Amino acid sequence: MAKAAAGDAAAGDPQARIVTIPNAISVARLLGVPVFLWLVLGPRSTAGDWWAVALLIAAGLSDWLDGKIARALNQQSRLGQVLDPAADRLYIAATVIALAIREIIPWWLVALLAAREVVLGVVLLVLRRHDYEPLQVSFAGKTATLALLYAFPLLFLGSHTASYSEACRIIGWAFAIWGSALYWLAAVLYAEQARRLVREDRENGRDHSPGEMPLGDPGGDREAGQR
Repeated sequence: MAKAAAGDAAAGDPQARIVTIPNAISVARLLGVPVFLWLVLGPRSTAGDWWAVALLIAAGLSDWLDGKIARALNQQSRLGQVLDPAADRLYIAATVIALAIREIIPWWLVALLAAREVVLGVVLLVLRRHDYEPLQVSFAGKTATLALLYAFPLLFLGSHTASYSEACRIIGWAFAIWGSALYWLAAVLYAEQARRLVREDRENGRDHSPGEMPLGDPGGDREAGQR
């Protein structure tokens, strides 16, 4: 009966669908996080690092693929809008912690990225208090995520003793610096957009019904918002 009710709800509101191909891909990405951590912190070998890098590459490709499939098959859903960025953040968190434990990056970089997530968490609480759903992912945020996902595999390879190590380390740190800067820029833009929405509500005395979705960032990545 519960399954039938869920099916009826999905039929009435396509955005309420749960079982879709893009959502299955996102779940598979999430299941890869503990595997990645084991590869990096368990064997601590060159072979383990290469497998971890391959997993990161697969996660990045699947991030692009699930969005394409969602649009091609018209399988966008609210669950997908949650799972997709959640998987990105989990991979970033798992990777920076693993890199810090392996002493490949300093702990202050971990703290810098973690502080950004705290700021976003506070902004999301404010939006929820005013009955807003999370805003769409901006272009800056998506670019920052891609830059960091490029940086981490290169930093892993840069820690090896091999001919490719120095080049990987230099390029990896370039991506890490730019990615971290863009990551914070995206957070500032997100917070500013939320501040404007809340201020307009207070000035105009508007009330929003729970779950109402505000307009996304005009400079945002519409494809990300459509998942």
